[in-house]
Amino acid sequence: MAASSNAPVPDGDALPGKMHFRRMDDMTRDDFAVLKRVHEQNLAHLPDLLLRLLQSLGGDEAYPVDRLTHSLQAATRALRDGRDEEYVVVALLHDVGEALGPLNHGEVIASVLHPFISDANHWMLLHHPLFQTYFYGSHVGIDPNGREVHRGHPHFDRTAEFCARYDEVSFDPDYPSEPLPTFEPMLRRVLTRRWTPPGQAAAGPDRR
Repeated sequence: MAASSNAPVPDGDALPGKMHFRRMDDMTRDDFAVLKRVHEQNLAHLPDLLLRLLQSLGGDEAYPVDRLTHSLQAATRALRDGRDEEYVVVALLHDVGEALGPLNHGEVIASVLHPFISDANHWMLLHHPLFQTYFYGSHVGIDPNGREVHRGHPHFDRTAEFCARYDEVSFDPDYPSEPLPTFEPMLRRVLTRRWTPPGQAAAGPDRR
């Protein structure tokens, strides 16, 4: 009888650098070793991917400054206020999700950065679009007090402060921002922290 087409390739027959399976429950140890390497490569490329997405926000003439400049202003203000490196990187990337999810950009970047940042910064990223409407909602038919649904949450004040001090004010053509290379080493350090796979004990960034 011919062998089943779904049978896993024996470990010794696997080609180096390539997985050989048609179903995940047929994966061999060699397959998992390649999969681990692919995941590590994807993580290594993540800083460059986010930097390219950030740069794609440049040249937007509809705003007083383009969204790249807005991001640099927010990060520069946070840096000059003495915020820690993770917070500065969060400020830098807070709107980068607009390149992929214009309708839910906070969710996009919060999900991408979740393995590398604190719970406080994750919650702040996730909810900053709603909190930002406090400053403009009345002009576009949105309840500016929509954020009040979260009043009492441990990270409410942190998110409100982020929007007031770093987000809503960072559309100033005359503000002298730091250039992107100032922040690139910070971004790479934050995104190369040891991360914790789902279901395992925390071994990554502080989950405050």
